[in-house]
Amino acid sequence: MPASTALRRTFAVMAALPLLTLAACGYGSKAADDSADAKVAAGAEKIDGLDSVRIGYFGNLTHATALVGNQKGFFQKELGATRAKYQVFNAGPSEIEALNSGSLDIGWIGPSPAINGYTKSDGKNLRIIGGSASGGVKLVVNPEKIKSLKDVKGKRIATPQLGNTQDVAFLNWVAEQGWKVDPESGQGDVSVVRTDNKVTPDAYRSGSVDGAWVPEPTASKLVAEGAKVLLDESALWPDRKFVITNIIVSQKFLTEHPKAVEAVLKASVETNKWINANPDEAKAAANKRLGIDSGKELPADVLDPAWKSIRFTDDPLAATLDTEARHAVKAGLLENPKLAGIYDLVPLNKVLKAEGASTVDDAGLGVK
Repeated sequence: MPASTALRRTFAVMAALPLLTLAACGYGSKAADDSADAKVAAGAEKIDGLDSVRIGYFGNLTHATALVGNQKGFFQKELGATRAKYQVFNAGPSEIEALNSGSLDIGWIGPSPAINGYTKSDGKNLRIIGGSASGGVKLVVNPEKIKSLKDVKGKRIATPQLGNTQDVAFLNWVAEQGWKVDPESGQGDVSVVRTDNKVTPDAYRSGSVDGAWVPEPTASKLVAEGAKVLLDESALWPDRKFVITNIIVSQKFLTEHPKAVEAVLKASVETNKWINANPDEAKAAANKRLGIDSGKELPADVLDPAWKSIRFTDDPLAATLDTEARHAVKAGLLENPKLAGIYDLVPLNKVLKAEGASTVDDAGLGVK
């Protein structure tokens, strides 16, 4: 099959993913309730005349800035009388669709969906306005079947979704081992099994996969089932840092409501500062929010190791996003993307300067 045909088919599959996800679960579920700490202060005023700001995130620990910011009321405090309303998503494509449709204003999301959303709209639908987390991704395997990295060859390894951040990272790692895998089918020297994180532990338990390249807390859930951490992805990156969660906003909302965007960014910065100063309390708050949103908190043997592997940062680590995009191109999942303008870090740097903190860099990919 010609390479161009394979790429077109891959893009067709990836383009269909948002529709499949939407058919399954809509744009995202409303967070279970408002947090106890998110009361509107007496005499507070609305920001930019808005009744509400709609904020999206995933029920993952890598989105703990949003989880904790919701649970502890940081967003509501900065938004004054403008209500913070939350939507919980299962996958990046559905969050991008919500942003495109105008049903979401700001969201926490992984780098690959942000890249895909930006490039598919010819740079017209979103901006990355801040960072949130680094790390928290591991290759975990059945120790009876896989004892070393070379033993991964010939095995069945789960990733969360075709073309998602971990899928791209695993395909790139496979290529660096000199192994061949068809990016579309996942078949080759390694079988890549695209499996929703919610069912990956069951797939591992049943023996239908031999391991997984997944974010936290899924990785630690597998370890609790007897899996072994074979590789922490952070070991593959300079200074062990790579972006796993960004903050995005619709360009329309950014243009029309800059004060609201700034308020959310200030809340995010304050949340990260509190998380890093109070790690145990923050871990408990994130877990409580997960329990409220999903109906079940994480047990300590999953929560504790998962939390330790994630770094919370305001820096979007823009250079690593550019590298991840090049990995997707090399894997055959993306044509050469035009990422110029994907970042607008002016509002974040304004907040950071006011806090007396160091500003962050867009790696030459900022809006002109």
